[in-house]
Amino acid sequence: MKIREITQIALVTAVIIVLGLIPPIPLGFIPVPIVLQNLGIMIAGIVLGPKRGTVSVALFLFLALIGFPVLSGGQTGPAVFVGPTGGYLVGWLLTPALVWSTMSFKFMKQSWEKMAGAWIGAVLIVDIIGSLWLTIGSGMPLISALLSNLVFIPGDTLKVVVACLVGQRIRIPKINRV
Repeated sequence: MKIREITQIALVTAVIIVLGLIPPIPLGFIPVPIVLQNLGIMIAGIVLGPKRGTVSVALFLFLALIGFPVLSGGQTGPAVFVGPTGGYLVGWLLTPALVWSTMSFKFMKQSWEKMAGAWIGAVLIVDIIGSLWLTIGSGMPLISALLSNLVFIPGDTLKVVVACLVGQRIRIPKINRV
């Protein structure tokens, strides 16, 4: 890896951490709060691409795993990864590759089509993974877990739009995104 790539990875990791400083909004009926941190995860995939974006998210998750309070609300440690929200963290690790692959379909030429692809990778699939984990970890019925994610759809859709706009503005050359 070149110094430039390492710097880009570190900067996006820092953005993810800073977005985690914004306090989460608990909902009460589900143990998953509304957070802005997943906006940084989306940006990692859109701006850095699948490989470097995944490295950035993996670095962020590693910091959380070893005890740095980088997750929203200051949560940290291995317990978070096996708790009810652990599936969303697994989904976050997959997000850069999912976003990049769903945005890269050859028929997706318009901006709205690319945003729809990013939405599939960053919202739909992550919510499904998180719901499955929530079902296994808490005993909540799968349909209830899936339906509880509907609360997050409007905000996450807005986050996808913002992440795509950031990606268009930054315009890191395509050759560096692989």
